Amino acid sequence: MLTYIKESIAELKENVTWLSRDKAYNYMVMVAVFSIVFALLTWGIDTVFSRLVRLYFEQLG
Repeated sequence: MLTYIKESIAELKENVTWLSRDKAYNYMVMVAVFSIVFALLTWGIDTVFSRLVRLYFEQLG
């Protein structure tokens, strides 16, 4: 197990290409903005469907 951990760390240090801090920051901002937009879109669609269902059941009752 210890050999596996040592080899994994060596693999990360030698063979993985890491992003620069600026690129990583830019990607993080893009992901955050996309997540917020997607959450707002999901909230909006959920609100519209909730109101439609409420109207439907009010018409039945």
